[in-house]
Amino acid sequence: MHTLDALWQTIQARRDADPDESWTAKLIARGPEKCAEKFGEEAIETVIEAVRGDRARLAEEGADLLYHFCVMLAAADVDLAEVMARLEARTGRSGITEKASRAD
Repeated sequence: MHTLDALWQTIQARRDADPDESWTAKLIARGPEKCAEKFGEEAIETVIEAVRGDRARLAEEGADLLYHFCVMLAAADVDLAEVMARLEARTGRSGITEKASRAD
């Protein structure tokens, strides 16, 4: 099992846990908007570390970002498999071609 799959399973298992005992449950209980806000905060922190050039901190913030992305998906009832299917469909295509094919 891939680490991201294991993370997703853990988030799904904890989504209905007691929010006083699970950070994941606490985040999801706050709703999709708050989860999106937290994801945005983590994205900014990740960008800051990328600009600073601190590889170790960037890896740490990147891990936080992936976790909060998955929590945001769970809160919005979007399965990680849906995202992975979209990503897989893009594999092998030029990014420029793929982007041009999207309806705006």
